[in-house]
Amino acid sequence: MKRSKLDYFMSIRQLQFLIGVGFLYMLIVSFVLPLLYKSLTQQNDDEDEKYLFSRSNFLIFPLGIHQELEKSQSLSDPKPRKIREFKALSSLNYVMNFTSKDGFGGIDKSAVEAFSVGKKFWEEIQLGKGELPSKNRKNDTKEICPNSVTLSGSLFHKKGNVIVLPCGMTLGSHVTVVGRPRQGHFEENPKISLLKPGQNLMVSQFMMELQGLKTVDGEDPPRILHFNPRLKGDWSGKPVIEMNTCYRMQWGTAQRCEGWKSTLDEETVDGQVKCEKWIRDDDNLEESKTSWWLNRMIGRTKKVRYDWPFPFAEGKLFVLTLSAGLEGYHVNVDGRHVTSFPYRTGFALEDATGLSLKGDVDVNSIIAGSLPSAHPSYDPQKTLEMLDKWRAPPISDEPIRLFIGVLSAGNHFSERMAVRKSWMMYDLIKSSHAVARFFVALNARKEVNIELKKEADFFGDIVIVPYMDNYDLVVLKTVAICEYGVRSASAKYIMKCDDDTFVRVDAVLNEANKIVDGKSLYLGNINYYHKPLRYGKWAVTYEEWPEEDYPPYANGPGYVISSDIAEFIASEFEKHTLKLFKMEDVSMGMWVQQFNKTKRVEYVHSLKFCQFGCIDDYYIAHYQSPRQMLCMWNKLQIYGHIECCNMR
Repeated sequence: MKRSKLDYFMSIRQLQFLIGVGFLYMLIVSFVLPLLYKSLTQQNDDEDEKYLFSRSNFLIFPLGIHQELEKSQSLSDPKPRKIREFKALSSLNYVMNFTSKDGFGGIDKSAVEAFSVGKKFWEEIQLGKGELPSKNRKNDTKEICPNSVTLSGSLFHKKGNVIVLPCGMTLGSHVTVVGRPRQGHFEENPKISLLKPGQNLMVSQFMMELQGLKTVDGEDPPRILHFNPRLKGDWSGKPVIEMNTCYRMQWGTAQRCEGWKSTLDEETVDGQVKCEKWIRDDDNLEESKTSWWLNRMIGRTKKVRYDWPFPFAEGKLFVLTLSAGLEGYHVNVDGRHVTSFPYRTGFALEDATGLSLKGDVDVNSIIAGSLPSAHPSYDPQKTLEMLDKWRAPPISDEPIRLFIGVLSAGNHFSERMAVRKSWMMYDLIKSSHAVARFFVALNARKEVNIELKKEADFFGDIVIVPYMDNYDLVVLKTVAICEYGVRSASAKYIMKCDDDTFVRVDAVLNEANKIVDGKSLYLGNINYYHKPLRYGKWAVTYEEWPEEDYPPYANGPGYVISSDIAEFIASEFEKHTLKLFKMEDVSMGMWVQQFNKTKRVEYVHSLKFCQFGCIDDYYIAHYQSPRQMLCMWNKLQIYGHIECCNMR
């Protein structure tokens, strides 16, 4: 009996002991572990902050931070990665005793002169002599623009039929034009008709365009709004108003108003229909005699609904007002709403820095009012976001699979910023499997070069090619990309693209990796048997290219070559035996064809390297404005879909 009581008390003791252990365990979980986790997290954050600080210092001073960077890496990595030195200046140069070479002497001579002038410009900037005189500097003050601009018809004509809107437009801005359409005249086979050669057509039309005059120097300004009334009609045979946008020679989808009011199910713009009705709606209605007598007997009068005529008439004075609403542009003529055009992705109100009028119209006067007093993006430091997260990460001294050279102009500040915030954020680029750099030549304006150097110093992703930029010499940037890709980056593949090209880095690299190692590759949207144009803006003379067909070449917005081809191009350029042509994509086709004579090249054609905009399942998409870049990146990140943002 006593033994059983002892066993009972022992079991009670054991139970109490287990309860105490459990309580102590709960205490540790509730209080001690959170404190321990917080301290560890704070330590990791401190280490990350130290790494970020060292990375930013490396980017600003690429030659003096290696020891600090390796020290910070050694805290977490027993084998710190070596960092590849970043070269902000291309080693490309072109000095030679000029001799004409088979029709290519002209562009060679221009290249020599451009490098000579560019070298002096760059030396001045390096020595600090490129700073602007104090009287020309704005001393960090905003550019003050007038709230209204008025031009008489004669002054408007003297200024090239363009009125400048110094700081663009803003919500509520408006431009009023007083003018008179001219009488129609005969034209032979005009572009707006489908006539056969030799036929004539009576034409009276004019074009009013909002343009981005200050967007890019040396390029055709983007047409933010193209308003084209055709009084005598076009292929439809009836008066029509057509509206559209155009960015880097790429037209969007036209909106046509042909006299019929927009349907009820069609979207409106600030509550206004896109197209108003301007013809009689009873022209084709025939009333029977029985119905006429019946209506007369019961005293019902016939209601003739009459709408306004076409808003423009030959020789008749008109007052047109173009205003900027919340959702789009609105056009009123003689006090009546005529059309509304929704804003298209890629353009902002402040981009509309000029209005032009061309064609069969005489302008009496133009008044622009309610204009903004300052422009948000003329100052590059406002366009550029000087944040550490947009800086280029240091490149490890490990094999690079794909080097992407992005052609850009000196004053394309907003385009470069959009690329940094979009596809340049790919994980492949962050991990150094792919590396992207902008290749920029010097601008004729010193202030642009000064701002460009500041941008290059901060972001660490710009390679300056020291020659004076010129459209006919764009090919030199392509050579610089090849030279840098093999000599500095030691990449397996080199890609060239433009700063308005959205690149799916993963898709491009996967496509290139399909080729067996050791083979030479030329990948892109390849043109076969393409003939040179002998007339027009892009004309090529027989002296420049005597043959009837170009060699196969990939379209310029984006293509990939293997490193052996890039090395061949760089070597031939150094020996002055590389033929230069003013069209850089055609030049690459010539060089690859020459290389193909010694080693077989694998030509890989893909329409997914889209040259005219964006298509589904694209590898690259061209003609993408900064806002479209961000739109496409957001879709890719948030929804995971490879979708276009084609509206302009």
